[in-house]
Amino acid sequence: MKKILLLSDTHGHLDAKIFSYMEEIDEVWHAGDIGNSKVLDSIEAKKPLRAVYGNIDGNKVKIKTKKVLNFECEGIKVVITHIAGYPGRYNQEAKNLIKKYQPNLFICGHSHILKVLSDRKYGHLHLNPGAVGLYGFHKTRTMIRFIIENSKIKNLYVIELGQRSKLSNAIN
Repeated sequence: MKKILLLSDTHGHLDAKIFSYMEEIDEVWHAGDIGNSKVLDSIEAKKPLRAVYGNIDGNKVKIKTKKVLNFECEGIKVVITHIAGYPGRYNQEAKNLIKKYQPNLFICGHSHILKVLSDRKYGHLHLNPGAVGLYGFHKTRTMIRFIIENSKIKNLYVIELGQRSKLSNAIN
């Protein structure tokens, strides 16, 4: 069993509330637009991290991350990338990744729009945790917590951290 905290679009800012949720999980997954390497270092000091870089990330972040992650976790095939679209509107690169790896769980970020969708065409669960940082057009900062156990995704919760304009105890 693995307890996962899924983040995206921190854009260089971590709310201290995020760390309280890390106490309950085994790994943090980040779907890009990390913002700076200090965000990575802060997370890795607390929990194992799997992260992809996004379109705003510079070389310091890119050195520590990948464009695409493809791995298996507790019997679930996972693909994480930053820019992908969503079911019925995937970009070509995302379609190619899905066809190549045939994931059970496909994760992206970028849009700042929270999405939890079943993709019937490709047979996977699509997750976009929204945005947990301060920058963008989203109104509410969100992330997702879930469990993977015995080839099943269970206990998926959307966590709202509050309004984008109200960051408490930022770690910059």
